[in-house]
Amino acid sequence: MYKWLLISLFATQAYAHEMTPTYFKLKPSLYDNIYETQLQLFNKREDVEYYEVEVYDEEFNPIVFASKDKVFRVPTYSKYVMDVYIRRKDLDEVTYICTSSKLLKENVGSTGVTSRICSRLK
Repeated sequence: MYKWLLISLFATQAYAHEMTPTYFKLKPSLYDNIYETQLQLFNKREDVEYYEVEVYDEEFNPIVFASKDKVFRVPTYSKYVMDVYIRRKDLDEVTYICTSSKLLKENVGSTGVTSRICSRLK
C-alpha cells in the first residue's frame, strides 16, 4: 500500500501560475500621490484562464488599489503584464500583491483547485 502511495505522489503533476517579480518595488507614477508597479503572470494551468489581482497589508487585509483589470483572462501558456497603482497614503500598509486563479462554475468539480501566488514588497 505504501508503495502505491509513494508512486502516486511522484507521478501526479501539479501546475500553477507564476508571477514575477517575487519582490516588487513601488515607484512614483505620472499621477500625483499615486505609486505603481508592474507584474507579469504566466499561466501554466490548462484548466484555468481567469485570474484576479488583489493587494493586501501584512495581515492580509485588503487595500484599495487600481489596475486596468482586476479580473483578467490569460490563456494557457500565455503571459499577462499588469500595472498596479496604489495611493500614497496606503504605501506604509502595502505588503503583498497576489493573483488568484478563478474557476468557471461549469469547470468546478471535486478536483477544482484554486491557486494564489503573492509577491512581497521589497
